[in-house]
Amino acid sequence: MLEEACSTSEMISLQLQQDEARYLALGEALRAAPPQNVVTVARGSSDHAAGYLAYLLMSRIGKLVTSLPMSLVTLHKAPLDTRQALAVAISQSGQSPDVIEPIRFFRDGGANTVALVNDVRSPLAESAEWTFGLCAGPELSVAATKSFIASLVAGARLVAHWQNDQPFLKAIATLPESLLLACKQDWSAALDVLAPASRIMVVGRGISFPIALEAALKCKETSAIQAEAFSGAEIKHGPMALIDEGYPLLIFATRGPALEGLRKLAAEMRGRGARVLLVAPHDVPERDLTLPGAVLPELDPIVAIQAFYVMAAQLAEARGMDPDQPRHLSKVTRTE
Repeated sequence: MLEEACSTSEMISLQLQQDEARYLALGEALRAAPPQNVVTVARGSSDHAAGYLAYLLMSRIGKLVTSLPMSLVTLHKAPLDTRQALAVAISQSGQSPDVIEPIRFFRDGGANTVALVNDVRSPLAESAEWTFGLCAGPELSVAATKSFIASLVAGARLVAHWQNDQPFLKAIATLPESLLLACKQDWSAALDVLAPASRIMVVGRGISFPIALEAALKCKETSAIQAEAFSGAEIKHGPMALIDEGYPLLIFATRGPALEGLRKLAAEMRGRGARVLLVAPHDVPERDLTLPGAVLPELDPIVAIQAFYVMAAQLAEARGMDPDQPRHLSKVTRTE
């Protein structure tokens, strides 16, 4: 896991050299005939990447995005109107039937279909009209790391080309350097808090919330910590009742409109006795872990999760676990 996580910079450099003409063509097609509806089709870590894509699509392009409950297609055979829709599937393996079937359903119904997939020879890749390789290479660790980051980057590229936003594309092009620096961030201070923990709350808001979801999943699957992710806006709507003396919170306060509110939340939770790990930019003096910044704030989650992955691998080992072989899990999950 650690080796693969730290190879991300190289993998993203490779991805950015691939499929440029296809991304350009897709962007032109979407501008010429904008979809009325956008749906994402994904599970697990890929669904968290889809959440990041959805945030970019809604905030930059103004399109409402729905995460498709796949059982509507695979089990209930719902009469969904797929005309003038864009369906984007994200997957590492491209093998799971409940991701493949909806993409075929949407394509047969006249929708534009896109697959962001690591295995470009997979059934999912063959099912979509537009397929883009993640270029993460073989991923041997059960816990997805480099393929997740590659999914985030591919989603950002899709949005940038849809907008034909050259400054955004130039910022994306600098990600390999930012990811390399993120791998060198020292988050060892988190180990003292998390290594003895049996539970943790992971918090984000806005564009950082998908990263909170991903971090919580990794805490569960690689360190067997009962981790729950919440939006910073939801903490006071019930979850705060969980907070007691020493309760650990990991808060991703990336740059943007949500930053100040998350800083205030961290201060309040400290006052309630929680052991807060505030991930924030270097100019936030009360931070516990330094957020490695990207060129644009919207890309901060990509480098933040890179730094987290390095710490997560160290955390699993500190807890006497093998992050490459989480119990009960396998690399490819096939659900109907």
